[in-house]
Amino acid sequence: MNDDAPDEGDVIWLTLDPTLGHEQQGRRPFLVLTPRGYNQKTSLVLGCPITSKSKGYPFEVRVSGVDALAGVALADQLKSLDWRVRRAEIAGRVDVATTDAVRSLVKRLLAIR
Repeated sequence: MNDDAPDEGDVIWLTLDPTLGHEQQGRRPFLVLTPRGYNQKTSLVLGCPITSKSKGYPFEVRVSGVDALAGVALADQLKSLDWRVRRAEIAGRVDVATTDAVRSLVKRLLAIR
């Protein structure tokens, strides 16, 4: 990816490694929750990994509308990652309702009112 920072609602491909335990690992899609201005200035994105294997957990949000990608965003695996170092590539963008649903679950997880 060049210097064009991802924006909130973008799905990017990046490598999550190194990881430990049962964290999502490898190169995978990741839903960005922070705005482009923050991402550009800090080289970081805050968001969550997307997996193709739904297990019916309460913190999963169905992701669709991105070419060749179907799965669930894992709102309980929120991460801050350096998108430049991890060579992020923008795969597409989810609709506002999906981003809002993930944010709502993150708020619930963190007991933010």
